[in-house]
Amino acid sequence: MGNRAPLLLVVATIALLLWSTAGLRGRRRIPTTLDGPFEPVTVPLDGRVARGNAVDLPDSDFRLQRKVTGLEPEQISVSLSATEDSVWISWITGEFQIGKDIEPLDPTGVASVVHYGNSKKLLMYEATGYSLIYNQLYPFEGLQNYTSGIIHHVLLDDLRPGTKYYYQCGDPSIPAMSAVHVFRTMPASGPKRYPKRIAVIGDLGLTYNSTSTVDHMASNKPDLILLVGDVTYANLYLTNGSGSDCYSCSFPETPIHETFQPRWDYWGRYMEPVISEIPIMVVEGNHEIEQQAENKTFVSYSSRFAFPSKESESFSTFYYSFNAGGIHFIMLGAYISYNKSGEQYRWLERDLEMVDRTVTPWLIATWHPPWYSTYKAHYREAECMRVEMEELLYCYGVDIVFNGHVHAYERSNRVYNYSLDPCGPVYITVGDGGNREKMAVNHADDPGGCPDPLTTPDEYMGGFCAFNFTSGPAAGQFCWDRQPEYSAYRESSFGHGILEVKNETHALWTWHRNQDLYNSSAGDEIYIVRQPDKCPTKPITFRNTSI
Repeated sequence: MGNRAPLLLVVATIALLLWSTAGLRGRRRIPTTLDGPFEPVTVPLDGRVARGNAVDLPDSDFRLQRKVTGLEPEQISVSLSATEDSVWISWITGEFQIGKDIEPLDPTGVASVVHYGNSKKLLMYEATGYSLIYNQLYPFEGLQNYTSGIIHHVLLDDLRPGTKYYYQCGDPSIPAMSAVHVFRTMPASGPKRYPKRIAVIGDLGLTYNSTSTVDHMASNKPDLILLVGDVTYANLYLTNGSGSDCYSCSFPETPIHETFQPRWDYWGRYMEPVISEIPIMVVEGNHEIEQQAENKTFVSYSSRFAFPSKESESFSTFYYSFNAGGIHFIMLGAYISYNKSGEQYRWLERDLEMVDRTVTPWLIATWHPPWYSTYKAHYREAECMRVEMEELLYCYGVDIVFNGHVHAYERSNRVYNYSLDPCGPVYITVGDGGNREKMAVNHADDPGGCPDPLTTPDEYMGGFCAFNFTSGPAAGQFCWDRQPEYSAYRESSFGHGILEVKNETHALWTWHRNQDLYNSSAGDEIYIVRQPDKCPTKPITFRNTSI
C-alpha cells in the first residue's frame, strides 16, 4: 500500500490535465496560465453593447417598492463571518424618512431576532443581535435630510460547515417575522474543500443593465457573491431625487456632493431575493464615500452591511478577511490610509502572517480601484496604493486580485511591478456590472489616449506616485504606445465573473458577458494555476520597487 500513494497522485494529476485540455462539456480546450504569458488581446468594440441601456430603474418600478407592512423585515441579506461556522443575517424594519423635518426611529423599539434550523418546519434555534439607524444630513437650504429604517444585524454561530439552514428574522413579539429563507454555510477550511462557484461583480448600480447582470449571475447559481465596490450610485442624485450619469457636469453648483439615500433602499429591495439566500461580501468603492455634515463619510455603507471586522481583528468596515473553504480572502480599503505606517498595512501584515497555506492554499485579495488597468479612465489612479502594498502581497504569494472602478473587463498576465512575473498575481478588473455611468471604451495606449500625469493623483487619499516609467517598453513615457504586455485580455462589455476553485492548484475563471445570457458561450475563460513549489510565499527583506 505504501507505494500506491505516489502512483495515485500521478494518475490524479494526469486526469486533471486531460480534463483541463478537453475543457468542460466537450467545449474547446480551455487555456491555463501555464500557457502564458499571452499576447495581448483587445476585443473590438461593439457600440450597441457598450452603450447598452445604462438607465436607472425608476422609483416607480415594482421591484423597488416596499412590499411589507408595519415593522415586517425587508432588504434581508446574508453575509459571512471570518470562518465557516458563523454567518450574519441583516435586515431593515420601518420606513425611511426624507425631507426637512425628519424624526429618527427608535432602534430599541424593535427586537433583532433570528429563528433558524436545518428543517424549514422546525426552526429550533434562536439568536439575537443589535440594531441601529443612521442619518444623512445636509444643513444647507433646500437640501433634504434622510433617516433610515431600523437596521438589524444578527450573528449566527456554532453552525456546521457546508450545511443548509432555514431562517426567519424579525421581532416575534409584535409579531413581525419574515418569510422563511435558506442559505448554505461555506465548506470547512481545508485544501480539499471549496465553494462550487463564487460570483464576482463590480460597479453594479441599479440600471436595466444591472438587472441583466444580476439575472445572469443568479442563473449561474453561485455559492458566494463578491461585490468589489460601488453598490448603488445613490451619489449620482440630488436629495430631491434628480439624477445624472455625470454629477459634476449636471450639478456643478451644489454646496456639497449630495446623495439620494432611498436608492440604497431600492437596491436592497431589488437584491433581496438573491442575497437573502446567497451570502454577499462587499468592499467600499468611491461612490460609497457620500460625504455629509461634520465631514462624515461611508455612513450608509458601514451601517447597512455586516462585516467580519471584529472576527478578523481589523475592527474596521473598510478592510477585513474571511475564509471560504480552502480560500483566504483579503478585502482592502483604497479610501482609508494604505501607507506602511498606517493601521491597515499593519493589520494586513498580521493577517498574512497568520495564513496557513496548507489549510487555505488560495489567497485572493480584493479592493476597488485597480493597480493594473490599461483603460484611460482612472489610469494609474491607485498608483500610491500599489507602491505601498504591492511588495507585501507579492511576497506572501497572493494568487488573484479582483478590482472594479474601471467600467470594463480586463485580465492580466501574471505581473509584478509592471513586469511579467510567473509568481505575480493575476489581476482581474470587473467594473462592468452595469451602472448608469456607462462603459469605459478608451485605452491609455490609443493614439492620443494617454492622460496628462497631473490628472492622476489619488483624488481622495491625496499623493502623487504615477511618474514616467524608467525601464521596459514604456521607458521614459507615462503610457505604453500599444497594449501593454501585462494586459492579456480586455473588452468593453457588461458582465460578471465566476470563479470555480477545483483543488489546491487549479481554479477556473469564466467571465460572462450580459449579451451571452441565453447561450452557453463565455467572453473569457482560463484556468488559473498555482505553482507553490516555484513561487515564494514568505516575506523577503528587500526588493527593488522602482519602475
